[in-house]
Amino acid sequence: MKIGDSCIIEPGVLFKHDGIWSEGKSIIIGDRVFLGRFVEFNIRESISIGDDALIASGCKFIDHDHGYSDTVKPMNIQEGREAAIVIEENVWLGVNVTVLKGVTIECGAIVAAGAVVTKSIPRLEIWGGVPACKLGERRESTERFEQVNGRSNLLGVLSQ
Repeated sequence: MKIGDSCIIEPGVLFKHDGIWSEGKSIIIGDRVFLGRFVEFNIRESISIGDDALIASGCKFIDHDHGYSDTVKPMNIQEGREAAIVIEENVWLGVNVTVLKGVTIECGAIVAAGAVVTKSIPRLEIWGGVPACKLGERRESTERFEQVNGRSNLLGVLSQ
């Protein structure tokens, strides 16, 4: 597990590896990430959170399923599918969002409270619902920000 600089991790955040640990499987959290109370990371493969992400209280990240194809064997002993979860930089997940295996949420996207994300979300899109679907888009800004001493500073309008 790797946690970046200047992160805020509120009480009750759970980091859980489901199954037998092996090298290479990990949770990677970038710089200046906010993790609200009772966020849960439940992994077998990997989860990465990009810089400046806002992860509200109660969010869950689960990168695997239980197996269910064999109707004779109990489901709790069947191998399920696993796929990494990637949250890129500057993403905002509202309270109680669930992100499931194989999802990438691209830079600048927003996910509404209570959503269940089963598909990848393109950059700057706003999604919500169960299952989550596109609700809107954020407009591309012509301004640029820079982190200076842990604070964002407006650098001005970029030339087109």
